[in-house]
Amino acid sequence: MKITLNINQKNFEADLNNPLDISMKLSTDEENSSAWYVSPVKIEPVKGDGFIGSVAQGGSVNFRNITFNPHGNGTHTESVGHIAKEIYSINKTLTTFHYVAKVVSIEPETWENNEGTREQGDLIITKEQLEKAIGTDNPEAIVIRTLPNLENKRTKQYSNSNPPYLCHNAANYLREIGVNHLLIDLPSVDKEIDNGELLSHKAFWNYPTDIQFQKTITEFIFVKNSIEDGMYILNLQIAPFENDASPSKPVLYKLIEQ
Repeated sequence: MKITLNINQKNFEADLNNPLDISMKLSTDEENSSAWYVSPVKIEPVKGDGFIGSVAQGGSVNFRNITFNPHGNGTHTESVGHIAKEIYSINKTLTTFHYVAKVVSIEPETWENNEGTREQGDLIITKEQLEKAIGTDNPEAIVIRTLPNLENKRTKQYSNSNPPYLCHNAANYLREIGVNHLLIDLPSVDKEIDNGELLSHKAFWNYPTDIQFQKTITEFIFVKNSIEDGMYILNLQIAPFENDASPSKPVLYKLIEQ
């Protein structure tokens, strides 16, 4: 099925039969990508009183418990509740699910100075890089693919690796131009060890002075190299957890100008 949309007085077509899934799986595989020192996902049959929730083990149905951490195991979407004292549920924050999005590819730059917890040699995404990549477009969502974009992102164990992150000036820029949904293929928009500063999270949500509750951050995505930079429709779906974050399944649909 194809749909036609008018965006900024231009007509675009999107093929809903050609979804581009940019989520990463949640599995019990120990090589599944993770961060923040969390254990691998556990999926185990319920057992007790003669019951076994596994058909393979003699049960009548498969009836399994799943243990995971949404921030450390796989693709997840979070609300400002991630950094707030108050409880802000992602299930109440994310109430619409389709957005005009732009995919951009950026190679993080090496930081040359020392500033707070930002250290010389850190790899960061800068405001200037985002300004150049976004140009005059006005997307509701931004999807950041970092370069080099290697397949090992699907299996990388990020704990204690100081991965690249988003400069807080870049996060502030995204907020100011009206981006409501920030998606990135890293475990966090902030530095792994930052003494709790969380500068980019705070900048994007404008926390705590004038909180932008409608904004979300999605981390741990994977954007295949076959997906070109450009404009898409983003379908962002979560599991309805009443929690600051939930596993999510962002899906893109390419926009073709007519």
